[in-house]
Amino acid sequence: DGRRITVRRLLQHTSGLPNYTDYLDFPAIQHRYFEPRDILDLALKHKAHFAPGTKWEYSNTNYLLAGLIIQKVTGRPLAEEIDRRIIQRIGLRHTYFPAPGDKTIREPHPKGYVKGPEGTPLRDFTEMDPSWAWAAGQMLSTNSDLNRFFGALLSGRLLPKAQLDQMRTTVPAEYLGPGARYGLGIASMPLSCGGVSWGHGGDIDGYETRGGVTEDGRAANVAVTRLPGVEADVRRVEKVVDTALCH
Repeated sequence: DGRRITVRRLLQHTSGLPNYTDYLDFPAIQHRYFEPRDILDLALKHKAHFAPGTKWEYSNTNYLLAGLIIQKVTGRPLAEEIDRRIIQRIGLRHTYFPAPGDKTIREPHPKGYVKGPEGTPLRDFTEMDPSWAWAAGQMLSTNSDLNRFFGALLSGRLLPKAQLDQMRTTVPAEYLGPGARYGLGIASMPLSCGGVSWGHGGDIDGYETRGGVTEDGRAANVAVTRLPGVEADVRRVEKVVDTALCH
């Protein structure tokens, strides 16, 4: 019953909606284009995982719906709203939402790979159609722009204090790591040197990013060119971020 799911529950991943990416056939969809509502239909073929507001569970379907809400409220495409409200406003020079059919990366970049069956070479996944990710992660950026974005967000340059305080009101999200907590679209991770960092990592075939910014403005983001196969791989990347922010 969607009437029981609030926008807050979408952004905080307490909606109970199933994660549509669990039902996509990777890497067979490398060059396939998806409309957002086609992806939503895929998710809604499956039952909710729990009653809204009773648990935390990350689901890309939540961000898919958030993107559709943005378009309904503004009457404009999601990519245009992100560009106007965020990218242009804080001067992100290397960040953009690719147009339909754009499978390339505009600027110089490392190649991204996915792991195939044991004993086979890595598969180049640099060129792909990211439409399946849409509002949940279709954007392209750089580590420097991510540092600028999270710095601007946490310093109050993007949102009024009341809204930023709401974003930073969190619930436990141990799945992301020991002591992790999740607010509205942003997570906090404890640092080995004390305090926390605020940010949001991302995974897509060929690439993974992790990073964040501290309360006093230190920022670090790391990208690797293969989607980690096991949780230990993810934790190693996060340890690099912790080292950068603490030393």
